[in-house]
Amino acid sequence: MRGSVLFDLDGTLTNPFTGITNSMQHALREVGLEPPLVDQLRRYIGPPLQVTFREILGDDARAAEALGHYRQRYGEAGKFENELIPGIVEAVQALSDAGYGLFVATSKLETYSVEIVQHFGLSPFFRRVHGSAWDGSRADKGELIRHILETEGLDPSRTVMVGDRLHDALGAAMNDVRTIGVLWGFGDRAELEGAGAAGIAASPAELPEMVGDLIGKASSTS
Repeated sequence: MRGSVLFDLDGTLTNPFTGITNSMQHALREVGLEPPLVDQLRRYIGPPLQVTFREILGDDARAAEALGHYRQRYGEAGKFENELIPGIVEAVQALSDAGYGLFVATSKLETYSVEIVQHFGLSPFFRRVHGSAWDGSRADKGELIRHILETEGLDPSRTVMVGDRLHDALGAAMNDVRTIGVLWGFGDRAELEGAGAAGIAASPAELPEMVGDLIGKASSTS
């Protein structure tokens, strides 16, 4: 491999807004809370849901109950209330054709993530989909990226994380991996730059060149 690229899923490869917010509203109603409007839930897309529900409900037991309701509804319908980011197929195909090893690195449950990647025809481009487990392990991005580096035997200096939220950049930095932040997801430039992203992409078409620049510089100094 010329190098490795870890792609976040939600907000980076696909736009999951409808499925996630519908499922969050369902879960909150099930635990007796009138949920915020969907636009008010946008900021919660990205972090682990265990953390999100605990923040909203202020109670671990109710958060765990809400998470169960969320998973039930999301697993049945929400995971496919989703759409590909325009231009992302061309970007990942270009990176794959150029010889980079591509992996999905998402805090979403791995079982759902595999199904989504397959559903949208992205499987041929990715060597493996890595996500969180049912017990909540690997939901933290730092833990997840460390797991991927160890499991896949990747060199952090020749690996790039691509994601839309600060959690992607912070989790990558914990593992000496650089991040390209993307502006078509749920974060913004200030959030991504503040978290230490090495570069910011405004469109998927920019990714192949940016990845090549970052990994090329690492190779030239090693």
